[in-house]
Amino acid sequence: MMQMPTGKVVAIIKRNWRPFCGMLNSSLIKESTRHLFTPADRRVPRIRIETRQAAALLSQRIMVAIDGWPRHSRYPHGHFVRSLGAAGDKETETEVLLLEHDVPHQDFSQAVLSFLPKMPWSITPEDMAVREDLRALTVCSVDPPGCTDIDDALHCKTLENGNFEVGVHIADVSHFIRPGNALDLEAANRGTTVYLCGRRIDMVPELLSSNLCSLRSNVERLAFSSIWEMDDKANIVKTRFTKSVINSKASLTYAEAQLRIDDTNMNDDITNSLRGLNKLAKILKRRRIEKGALTLSSLEVRFHIDSETHDPIDLQTKELMETNSMVEEFMLLANISVAQKIYDEFSECALLRKHPAPPPSNYDILNKAAQSKGLAIHTDSAKALADSLDMAKVDGFPYFNTLLRILATRCMMQAVYFCSGMDSNFHHYGLASPIYTHFTSPIRRYSDIMVHRMLAVSIGADCTYPDLTDKHKQSALCNNLNYRHKMSQYAQRASVAFHTQLFFKSRGIVNEEGFILFVRKNAIIVLIPKFGLEGTVFFDNKDKTGPKLVFDEEGPSLMVEQHIFKIFDKVKVTISLDDSNVQHQKIRMSLVEPEIPGVSVPVPEVGPMAKKPKLDV
Repeated sequence: MMQMPTGKVVAIIKRNWRPFCGMLNSSLIKESTRHLFTPADRRVPRIRIETRQAAALLSQRIMVAIDGWPRHSRYPHGHFVRSLGAAGDKETETEVLLLEHDVPHQDFSQAVLSFLPKMPWSITPEDMAVREDLRALTVCSVDPPGCTDIDDALHCKTLENGNFEVGVHIADVSHFIRPGNALDLEAANRGTTVYLCGRRIDMVPELLSSNLCSLRSNVERLAFSSIWEMDDKANIVKTRFTKSVINSKASLTYAEAQLRIDDTNMNDDITNSLRGLNKLAKILKRRRIEKGALTLSSLEVRFHIDSETHDPIDLQTKELMETNSMVEEFMLLANISVAQKIYDEFSECALLRKHPAPPPSNYDILNKAAQSKGLAIHTDSAKALADSLDMAKVDGFPYFNTLLRILATRCMMQAVYFCSGMDSNFHHYGLASPIYTHFTSPIRRYSDIMVHRMLAVSIGADCTYPDLTDKHKQSALCNNLNYRHKMSQYAQRASVAFHTQLFFKSRGIVNEEGFILFVRKNAIIVLIPKFGLEGTVFFDNKDKTGPKLVFDEEGPSLMVEQHIFKIFDKVKVTISLDDSNVQHQKIRMSLVEPEIPGVSVPVPEVGPMAKKPKLDV
């Protein structure tokens, strides 16, 4: 038997207590003033509080702070802080998930707003004197529908020597946010913009995010440009960086840009620029993949929100087009080019981003899943993994490769920001790049603002300051950025989960086909491609009267009665909302097919939702 290192807690140096969101226990005694509070976070114990408002607070989400935990008490003691609103209400639940994930979302203070430029704002002759005038270029932006915080724009034109000039133009946010003032400190603390379903929590005030820094069409904007000369094989002949002034000629969605590229009747400057970009992007992508960059997969859903009630009325998996990839390729190229430039200039304090290679044990589930279909996945390098995934196909099962890539995504480590002087491993595993940073989204990521400042110093466009070259302060900043980025991802997932619950609450029971992603001792985890939804089908055997279960960890497989479930098996399930616990509502799945007597549920009568044509997956 393998020995495990063990230890014991001998002292608590600092309590990580914070106000907790949750609800009073429903079984309260009306006459009493002492009550138990159940936090939304299941890891936190119940808290004993005293309040005379218990009856009024019973169906409310409330906030409670811990005061202490006496040695003789089963529960910590705390006090009521404030009510957040009725449980289940959209505004209340959004507030709870922001608080629970430590997302700063208060209104910007007057001190912060005082550092915004005075309106009306315009580009001054002084600005023009120190910038390159690129207003005549056919620059355009390509973004998701409804995007108002446009960070980036692109251009491509043919040079006299037959080569291409390609430019990535990024909003010059660092021009407006100067180091050390209240606006800068607030942006550094927030770290990132958080995108929830139907709501955006800005990192910087709206005047900047949706107006002065947003590279909207037909207005002059300050930019930081990365410009390359490329040959027709997308080889870089020359690279330069410059502060600039641009005037975007079009703000397009991915779909609109794709239509222009595909329409042979369109031959205007914008369309020709897009075609040039698309042609070069395909070469860049092929070259990246040849070097071992990974093309992984995750199912993202997009909610269609009712404009009046703000309820989700439909949802669909996001469709990716060539133009998504086109924009991505040039953003990656800009990030890599800038990373090398700032590292050359600031070898000890450059803010970079790395993606560690996963330990071999992370791939266990992926290897077992592939072996179940008679395939081998090689994981000794990113290139070997990428090639294995490309070749992994099963006849008659076109969705198999996507499922395998979803599993591969789960094996990956988290990418993180770091200071170059505090680390020696710079490699980005997923992109197969020896160096990488974030430069292309300064409206919504503070890391990019710092990178802009370093790049500006390296080309003589701005002056340095002490904190910029202090590797210990840079490292502390990276730690906060990594924390904020992680909590932002968790908050976004929680928002999708809540809106998914709202969606199914109004639809009753829905029947859908799905695939098994994981097999557990008493359950299967099923992915529903149509909804980008994962759920667990439990085979309850706690009281020994349930179905006979035999779990094989090596497979992995689970035998329920006489039926064996394996990864990638197709099943049919019912999806419904279990709202018996107001605070912890969850999506519940039950097996319909295969039919196992005493286990599968009969096909229920369902509402109009189930009769809609299925989306292609």
